[in-house]
Amino acid sequence: MPSSVSISLVILVWITTIIIINHVGSANTSTVAKPQSPPLAQEAKALNQTQWWWWRNEENPNHCKWDGIVCNDGGSVIEINLDYTFWYGNPYSRNFIFNFSSFPNLVRFKLAGMGLYGSIPPEIGSVSKLTYLNLSGNSLSGELPLSLTKLTQLEKLDISFNHMSGPIPLQLGNLSSLVELYLGGNHFSGTIPSTLGLLTCLTHLDLHSNQIDGTIPSEIYNLKNLTALHLGTNNLLSPISSKIGKLKNLVSLDLSYNTFTGPLLRNLSCLKNLTHLFLCSNKINSPIPLEIGEMRELRHLDLHDSSLSGSIPSTLGLLTYLTHLDLQLNQINGTIPSTLGLLTCLTYLDLHSNQINGTVPSEIYNLKNLMVLHLGTNSLFGPISSKIGKLKNLVFLDLSNNMFTGPLLYELSRLTRLQYLNLSSNKLSGRISTNLENLVHLSVLDLSLNKLSGPLPTQLTNLHALEQLLLSHNNLTGSIPRVAYPFKLTTIDLSHNLLSGEIPPQLGNLYFLQYLDLSHNNFTGNIPPNLVYRYEMDLSYNSLIGPLPEGCDFAFRPETIMGNKDLCCVQNISGFPYCPGSPHITIGSTTNWIKIIPPIVISFIFLLLGIVLLSRQKIIENTHSECKAKRNGDIFSIWNYDGNIAFEDIITATEDFDIKYCIGTGDFGIARPLNPNSSNLTTLAGTYGYIAPELAYTMVVNEKCDVYSFSVVVLETIMGRHPGELISSLASSSTQHILLKDVLDPRLSPHINQTIAQSVVLVVTLALAGLCSNPKSRPTMKQVSQEFFVQRSQLPKPFAEISMQQLMNQEIYVIEK
Repeated sequence: MPSSVSISLVILVWITTIIIINHVGSANTSTVAKPQSPPLAQEAKALNQTQWWWWRNEENPNHCKWDGIVCNDGGSVIEINLDYTFWYGNPYSRNFIFNFSSFPNLVRFKLAGMGLYGSIPPEIGSVSKLTYLNLSGNSLSGELPLSLTKLTQLEKLDISFNHMSGPIPLQLGNLSSLVELYLGGNHFSGTIPSTLGLLTCLTHLDLHSNQIDGTIPSEIYNLKNLTALHLGTNNLLSPISSKIGKLKNLVSLDLSYNTFTGPLLRNLSCLKNLTHLFLCSNKINSPIPLEIGEMRELRHLDLHDSSLSGSIPSTLGLLTYLTHLDLQLNQINGTIPSTLGLLTCLTYLDLHSNQINGTVPSEIYNLKNLMVLHLGTNSLFGPISSKIGKLKNLVFLDLSNNMFTGPLLYELSRLTRLQYLNLSSNKLSGRISTNLENLVHLSVLDLSLNKLSGPLPTQLTNLHALEQLLLSHNNLTGSIPRVAYPFKLTTIDLSHNLLSGEIPPQLGNLYFLQYLDLSHNNFTGNIPPNLVYRYEMDLSYNSLIGPLPEGCDFAFRPETIMGNKDLCCVQNISGFPYCPGSPHITIGSTTNWIKIIPPIVISFIFLLLGIVLLSRQKIIENTHSECKAKRNGDIFSIWNYDGNIAFEDIITATEDFDIKYCIGTGDFGIARPLNPNSSNLTTLAGTYGYIAPELAYTMVVNEKCDVYSFSVVVLETIMGRHPGELISSLASSSTQHILLKDVLDPRLSPHINQTIAQSVVLVVTLALAGLCSNPKSRPTMKQVSQEFFVQRSQLPKPFAEISMQQLMNQEIYVIEK
């Protein structure tokens, strides 16, 4: 019995072992990665070639798990979906190189907003299963490849906002499955192909912002499923066909910025489902028809600048869903219909620059959702209603260039969300309300060209968001408050009033101030010194006295300070007498800047000519002089400041060099004794500090030698001393610590404005470019002269922080060579 049990156990163990081995073997077989089939390997290779996922490749070699890639059960790519959020912060190749032929199962392909450039490869036609293609928001160029029209299963094609050009292919009509077609924001030209009328499934057709001309083909009106038709910003013309009424499913229609003419709106009134209608900037030349009231679903109606005439139809009040109404820049006349007060959803109402007259109907003040109300440049009159305070959501209010009368109402101070308030060019009277300080978000306040009187309210300085304060051409009296002003102010215009007292120095503390006009008032006292560094300023026709502040010779044009008979000057300014006891020339004044910079271009050329001729003559004479005898044949190798040999030739050292091994005071740097028996000697005794280094061994004067000498003279004039030490340090790293302001002539005023600072930076940059050790890298004299006529941008950093190293590297201004 025990033996039989033992045998049974042996057999059981043997069978179990066999089963386990077989199971493990099969498991190992299933878990070992099979080599990819050739098509799948081809897909992986094509994805790697794009270099779009190079950082993912190291993390996970399985491309099906990469971001934006979807594979089917067989491991083949069926979708690539990437946009700017995927690329943000990741370096990638912007060249659009993609082998579409390696992806036979691709159904969706999206690369939007990547900034990719290049053309659409013709192989795209091989992806026959593609239903979705989105390449919008890139920089792709060239024409649409005809192979694209082979994608008969395509339902959405979006190539908007690229740089595509050429005509729209007729063959796009073959894409019978197409539902959405977006080609806007490109440079397509020619006409709209009539074959697009074959795309009967189309719901969205967007060709806006191209260069398409001609008329809309009648076949387009067969697209009865169309819900959005955007053809704006092209060169389309002629009247629109009445057949447009067949597009009864249209929700959005944009025909703006073309040259359509005729009774456009009457043909559109049967589009009952329309919610957005853009017809601006056309030449309709007709009134707004009463039938517009039948388009009851309209939310957005933009008819501005379309040569509309006649009056505003009262039927507009039937469009109760309307949120945006823009009729500006037309020839509309008559009055504002009170029925507009029924548009309670309205947030934007712009009727400016028309010929509308009468008063503003009180019903307008029922539009409590209104955020923008622009009625400027019409012929409206009467007082501003106190009901305006009901429009508490207003952000923008412009009633300028009308004939409104009466006082500035307290109710305006209730519009606490207001950011822009323009009541200029009316007949408003009375005082400026102190309650305007409640408008804490106000950035622009324009009350100019009215009949306002009284003092400037100190409370206006509490408007901390204010950027523009325009109160000119009124009858304001009193003085300017001597308090802190809103820091963001860029423009202050108080001209043509009756203001008096002294100009407060607090105005000079406004860092962002660019324009200050206090002219035609009765201001007295001195001009605050901290005002003279503003970009543009007018203090003319006041009663200012005393000396003009130092530096004002560039801050003011003579006409901006004339009419102040008791002003005097320390510097010479045309039309102004010298102050008693002042010298006629002040070395430290900014006048010297104006005197120095312009003559550099002219006077240095004449100086240069004399220097070069004298230098060349001296070189020739010294070749046969007694120096050669004194040196007894000693010859030297010249080394540049960076430690490299300057020239292959060997020359005689300057007379002030030490016999053995020293640094001289000339142009060349270090001189080392050489073998006197060397051949091909060129001798030069004596350097003058203005000669180009290569002149020593070529003995040939050319224009690049002229540029070098010119540059030395320029620096000498700007520095007030010879720039020998500066030139010797240019090749060292120490220049990064040398500031331009520390190199300038100390007699010059340190206070210079932006214009002169730009000129100084340009002149020194040109000089340093001309001192380049390689003659080929120096600009020519013609190029130097042309640089003075190039429009320059403002300095990217304060003048006092600019280093000589930055000018050498041309980090501020780039000089053409």
